[in-house]
Amino acid sequence: MDLKQMNRLFKPQSIAVVGASNQVGKIGHTVVKNLLESQYDGKIYPINPKDAEVQGLKAYKSVLEVPEDIDSAVITVPASLVEQVVEECGKKGVGGLIIITSGFSEVGNRDLENRIVEIARRYGTRIQGPNIVGTMSNSNKMNASFGPFLPFPGKATLISQSGALLLAIDASTYTRGIGFDKLISIGNMSDIDFADCIDWLNEDEDTTCITLYIEGFKDGRKFIESSRAAKKPIIALKSGVSAHGAAAAASHTGSLAGAAKVYGAAFQQSGVVQASDLDNLFNRTLALSLQPPMKGDNLLIITNGGGVGVLATDAAEHSGMPLRFAPPELQTELKKHMPEFGSAKNPVDLTGMAGLEWYYDSIRYSFTHPWVDGICVLYCETAMTDPMEIARGVKQALDESGVKDKPIAVSMVGGERCTKAMRWLVDNGIPSYGAPDTAVNGMAALREYYRMQAMLKEPLETRREFDHEAAIKIIEHARADGRDSLTEIEAKQVFSVYGLNVTATHLATTEEEAVQLSTKIGYPVVMKIVSPDILHKSDAGGVKVNIKDEAAVRDAFRTIMTNAKAYRADARIHGIAIQEMAPWGTEVILGSVNDPTFGPTMMFGLGGIFVEVLKDVTFRVAPVSCGQAERMLGEIRGAPILMGVRGEKPRDRQALAETICAYSTMILDLADEISESDANPVLVYEEGKGVKVVDARIILKKKINPSQ
Repeated sequence: MDLKQMNRLFKPQSIAVVGASNQVGKIGHTVVKNLLESQYDGKIYPINPKDAEVQGLKAYKSVLEVPEDIDSAVITVPASLVEQVVEECGKKGVGGLIIITSGFSEVGNRDLENRIVEIARRYGTRIQGPNIVGTMSNSNKMNASFGPFLPFPGKATLISQSGALLLAIDASTYTRGIGFDKLISIGNMSDIDFADCIDWLNEDEDTTCITLYIEGFKDGRKFIESSRAAKKPIIALKSGVSAHGAAAAASHTGSLAGAAKVYGAAFQQSGVVQASDLDNLFNRTLALSLQPPMKGDNLLIITNGGGVGVLATDAAEHSGMPLRFAPPELQTELKKHMPEFGSAKNPVDLTGMAGLEWYYDSIRYSFTHPWVDGICVLYCETAMTDPMEIARGVKQALDESGVKDKPIAVSMVGGERCTKAMRWLVDNGIPSYGAPDTAVNGMAALREYYRMQAMLKEPLETRREFDHEAAIKIIEHARADGRDSLTEIEAKQVFSVYGLNVTATHLATTEEEAVQLSTKIGYPVVMKIVSPDILHKSDAGGVKVNIKDEAAVRDAFRTIMTNAKAYRADARIHGIAIQEMAPWGTEVILGSVNDPTFGPTMMFGLGGIFVEVLKDVTFRVAPVSCGQAERMLGEIRGAPILMGVRGEKPRDRQALAETICAYSTMILDLADEISESDANPVLVYEEGKGVKVVDARIILKKKINPSQ
């Protein structure tokens, strides 16, 4: 990333407004007006071919006529004129273009969008947009947009694909009292995307938290790389998670929208905290922008009301932070600051009699106690206390504790006095909420962020030795045969190359070969039809199991061949696979898809009915480290089965994690070849006895023949 060029775009010392106007109602009029009203202290150059002056500023017919350098240009002219304007801006040496104009890829006009990007790159100019609202920045006093005003000041920066949502958020920052330093609209992301913004904001001293509204990515792996390198918390709201929502997002932005679970996996692997909805995005942004991460699981709740304490307790468990009782020495100290009928366990109920002194003493002592990793302070408005007094007491206790590396959040439930007190707390760096559950959820975001940052320290690279060329030869043989899929035997051969333990399987082309191979493998065996034209072998009557002797082999061979020809007379039949009959184990499934957004992505879940009916699966973008693989085992609802339930011994989780890791290595190494794959079932045996892949499938990417 060229930091200097990005600074010229987002922190310009001079701005040209192309399409500037004196006519109220035109976007070019609004942008100039907004720049003036935001008290932008850089130079403003209106570009208008007809008027000599725009809103009291000297106007120019073209950017080429401006005598001084121009850092950034806001373009508001119709789409048909944008190409010419971009060319002129390039010649002028403009650093960045804020293209507000619509009418590009979002309506199917990709050619025009591609042309303007090509022109800009030729001159080294960066493009924000097109199809955007613009940029708003409090620290730069710059409203280079058609939004009505700068947002309520804060320390977070929001990047949004949706311009309409950005405008709504701009207004709601004031009603919510949750501020942002910058609001950045990126629309079609023809050039600058989320990853570019994250890279730049990493170096921006005015931003402590990066907030994202995402409809889709064009390059998911670029996003993962930038997010993993981020030094600041990132929180994201991904829309288009339903099938219809994904279609709407694609039609709106022209972006590729991946499956919700794949995005969730990518966020986790990137260290990005996810928001569930818009309210949650605001609430979590507030905590992440103002407080340090929560480094441990011990959340202490201090309250003056039992009801809000119970609600907070429920919220903590729901957020993955179940409360623990405070240690005895902490309880002993806390009991000094409450009546006899109070509770020092956790939640700490100071009772409705609690005033400034009890809150102050409890918070100050608790913050310094090594057991406490974070504090959530709850207050219910009473006639005996002043909320502002309590708020000031919280701040004083925090300051005098001397603790800087533990987070705190406050919830005040009450009327107007509570609202004012919470605004004061936010202004003083303490996130405050009107409900206890939202305060706890804010703390959960701080805990989640710390956990993910710890995960990011794990090495991504997986040490796997494999013979890439051997795998390619198997694939090339299939392609030479005119096939876009491998047979089961071929797929198992590829799996074996990457260290997966597969059932011994050999191809028999005659009845006699079948007998010989069965004897070699050892009875009982499984026999399966091998045909590139028969993918669902069981449906064709092409599978026989538990074959125990030579006579049964011969009978099965003839029956399978007859069934296969009856199922599809023109099917190409390679022969019959003779496979060892693996002993029973817990069935799991591994699978992969070459996701259009993130590339090779793998799936894990319990096999059989669990995957077919319950869809109990989890995802990761390859590569998957062994640490990540182990966490995948615990993310499915069926995780207890692998741990051993109802008298069953624990399964070999270590061997399964290593198999997941090896599988991810395979799909990443063969990303140019494999479209989809699965190992189903994979049998997991008792602890120490490993796993075995029973069936394998690989679908190849379709490749264009250069001779055609």
